[in-house]
Amino acid sequence: MKKELNQNVNKLIELVKDVKTCMLITIEKYTDILSGRPMSIADIEKDGSMWFFTKTTSEKIDAIEQNKQISLAIVNENKNIYLMINGRAELSYNYTKMKDLWSPFMKVWFPQGLEDPDMILIKVIPEDVSYWDSSASKMVVLLNMVKALVTGKEYNEGRHGKISI
Repeated sequence: MKKELNQNVNKLIELVKDVKTCMLITIEKYTDILSGRPMSIADIEKDGSMWFFTKTTSEKIDAIEQNKQISLAIVNENKNIYLMINGRAELSYNYTKMKDLWSPFMKVWFPQGLEDPDMILIKVIPEDVSYWDSSASKMVVLLNMVKALVTGKEYNEGRHGKISI
């Protein structure tokens, strides 16, 4: 089981490694309405956990405090890879982790740098992942679509799978 888990985590990391931004989806506080917003992925760890910087005053913090179940929607158009990651979020004020993940570009959102009192980390621990991988070039994808139209046969979108973490 541990070997399969390691393979699943490695597959997730491989699919996500070149992606810089995703949609973080939460359930709005006191509702059942889904709410998504683009977030920069600060890091993905060897266990598949992903880290994000945000502000303590953000509405997503209230949503996560109420319901830790979240989803990440990821699109890598360059490689034709699409993922939906379901997991749970943890909030962290871990200064050492913030320092490890910090980049000067973050000053756009946190002008006080690492000393910004409004800064917090979100750690997303993935539980299951659905992915669609048609990692052929756009030209090959287009040719396969045209082939499907000409032959009347259904287009093969590539590999689709689920990963449990």
